[in-house]
Amino acid sequence: MKPTYSLFFKEAKAEQLESLGGKGKSLASMSQANLPVPQGFCVTTDAFVAFIQDLMTAKGLFSALAKLDTKNMPALDKLSAEIRSQILNKSIAADIQQDILGSYRRLCAMYDKTGDLPVAVRSSATAEDLPDASFAGQQDTYLWVVGEEEVLSHIKMCWASLYTSRAIAYRKDHNIPEEEVQMSVVVQKMVNARVAGVTMTLNPTNGDRTKVAIEASYGLGESVVSGTVTPDNYLMDKVIFELVESSIHEKKTALLPDVENRCVVEVEVDAEKALEACLTREELIFISKIAKKIEKHYGCPQDIEWALDADAEGEEAFTLLQSRPETVWSNKKSETKKQYMSGMQGLVGSLINPLSAKK
Repeated sequence: MKPTYSLFFKEAKAEQLESLGGKGKSLASMSQANLPVPQGFCVTTDAFVAFIQDLMTAKGLFSALAKLDTKNMPALDKLSAEIRSQILNKSIAADIQQDILGSYRRLCAMYDKTGDLPVAVRSSATAEDLPDASFAGQQDTYLWVVGEEEVLSHIKMCWASLYTSRAIAYRKDHNIPEEEVQMSVVVQKMVNARVAGVTMTLNPTNGDRTKVAIEASYGLGESVVSGTVTPDNYLMDKVIFELVESSIHEKKTALLPDVENRCVVEVEVDAEKALEACLTREELIFISKIAKKIEKHYGCPQDIEWALDADAEGEEAFTLLQSRPETVWSNKKSETKKQYMSGMQGLVGSLINPLSAKK
């Protein structure tokens, strides 16, 4: 059967979802559940495998990775640099290029653009969102990418980001075989965010699942995720959708698109605006309701990235960028349950055989 090199979120079938990586699979799932996800497509792992397999085998790079001692930092950095250079300098095969560019042109047409739609190009590794081996932050995201050549170039940059020193060491330390980790790439309409942030469908301080925690700041969400600004913090009741507490901080800068230069720039926020809450009560309620809906869709607490589009109004402005399982409190809950069960087994044993318990 002919490989599929690109798939739109709305059109990916159940048996194809694994080829989209963690991020792509999540976006496809949310899109097909009619949640507000910006339009886009995934360059599948089939494209990655077709591109990378011959390169890695011919150059003996899989073998070199298997023998690598990650404690030898010079050797790790040298091999990482060699692999990434080989990827960036290798041309994508014509049939794969044709498939990818066909999807990009189709995406442009959805927004009445002719090959110049700004997109986010985001890595989506197949192991990145495992609850016990989160790959968050290990691969790259590129914003405000415009034009066919730039899209192809940034797809290769995403593929190459799978082989940074940090990512290689992470996989070795967690016993993840190189041949099992593949890279899909998300190509998605860029959101002109006026406000963006992160929402967790529990209280990250104590794991309380009756609360929704929201962090937000002006502009693109990378400033929140990276910690370059101190965002506003809100805690909402998940049942009655009332604000429980909030902490408003001075948000001095924002990441905004520079349309003319086709890039993202950091700008200063007006002094008065910087001290104001960046979300209204109505926006907090809507974000909380959507977060609860996403949690129900996945059946577990979620860590959600979102944005409010400056080019839309009201509820239409809200867009989902990513959702992945919350891992900190979910893992603690599992550990607590194991300890509880172990304790109960001991208690039951002592009740059944009280003499043995006194030994």
